Amino acid sequence: MGCAATQNETYFAERFSNNERKFVLKAVNLINFEGPRSWKLVSHSTTNLQPDEVRVKVKAASLNYRDLMVSRGLYNPQLPLPAVPISDAAGEVIEVGAAVSDLVVGDRVATTFFQDWIEGPLKPVYFQGALGGEAPGVLAQEIVLKSRGLIRFPDHLSFHEASTLPCAALTAWNALFELGSLQPNQTVLIQGTGGVSLFALQFAKLAGARVIATTSGDEKAELLREMGATAVVNYKKNPRWGHAVQDLTAGVGVDLVVEVGGAGTLEQSLQAIATGGQISAIGVLTGLDALTPLFPLLVRQVKMQGVFVGSKAMFERMNSAIEFHRLRPLVDRVFPLDEAAEALEYLASGSHRGKVVIEVG
Repeated sequence: MGCAATQNETYFAERFSNNERKFVLKAVNLINFEGPRSWKLVSHSTTNLQPDEVRVKVKAASLNYRDLMVSRGLYNPQLPLPAVPISDAAGEVIEVGAAVSDLVVGDRVATTFFQDWIEGPLKPVYFQGALGGEAPGVLAQEIVLKSRGLIRFPDHLSFHEASTLPCAALTAWNALFELGSLQPNQTVLIQGTGGVSLFALQFAKLAGARVIATTSGDEKAELLREMGATAVVNYKKNPRWGHAVQDLTAGVGVDLVVEVGGAGTLEQSLQAIATGGQISAIGVLTGLDALTPLFPLLVRQVKMQGVFVGSKAMFERMNSAIEFHRLRPLVDRVFPLDEAAEALEYLASGSHRGKVVIEVG
């Protein structure tokens, strides 16, 4: 499955068309679908740019649950191997192509998850430019992307913090404000202490909303309260936590659920939602196959909305809010590049609170 004409060989062959290889760098390759230990540190080369391309020295990269799914062959079992993984990185522009006018050397930039989704609604054609999946990923010391696939990030953020924005932050933003229409004094339900959930908590508080959170332990509950959650429900002690959320809202329910659990949490989310509320379906942490109870969905006129990251235009709007409010992402732990596999194992453990970051350069 990784022999003739692999995805990354084809990708880099295009870069080597002039046979001018400058120097050797390090990257991570996914070599099989056996989970985190299928990530291996390898050498890769770099060459001259195409006119519309930008070379970025990657400083930091962050992990998402999707990266774990890819490593296990659950995201795309037909993915050609070896493949450079992950979608989210931040770094410094070190070279620009002759036709690039929107970025200059020295700019601090983050990647966009969908390289070709600039604005408007999501279209099937954009999936071909999804980094770390259909398109080569960014877990490398240097990457070359078209300038439209990069975005400057707020000056107050570090590279570690900025690397957490492309997927988790933008997904939360889209769920609340683009596909969602969260208003002040409304109530949001978030699940757990992963990246999307904590960004949703931060963004919802900025908007003047009330946040109820679910989690599994006292330490995580304390973190959620410190970050602004009005109430926290322990789902291990309260397996029917949807009823507990109803009690916390005087029987009304929440206006919006940021649903990251999937099959194992959807039934309780439907119990917790208010009449006319929205469930933003984002993740599948507890499984892919959910049997949706249609009765509460119908009689309470609940809107189910799938959310898949967002466009560059949404990213720009999110960055403006982050800059205005001086918001800082929560980074749980930083691993060196040569411990990338350990970082993915740590993510898989579910013990993280916030984002897991890899320091690349």
